[in-house]
Amino acid sequence: MKKFINHIDNVLDESLQGFCKAHSELVEYQSQPRFVFRKGGPISGKVALVSGGGSGHEPLH
Repeated sequence: MKKFINHIDNVLDESLQGFCKAHSELVEYQSQPRFVFRKGGPISGKVALVSGGGSGHEPLH
């Protein structure tokens, strides 16, 4: 493997696409606006978690 990052301008989209392809039974990716969402909709009796806006490893879940 020569490169982990192909081009710095595409690293976020490529990372999210790869994550979603690896877990395609659970999540889907929408590129505009960037959005990863769970397949299957809400689960009755469960709490939803929305997270974002961190820098680097913050917030760590």
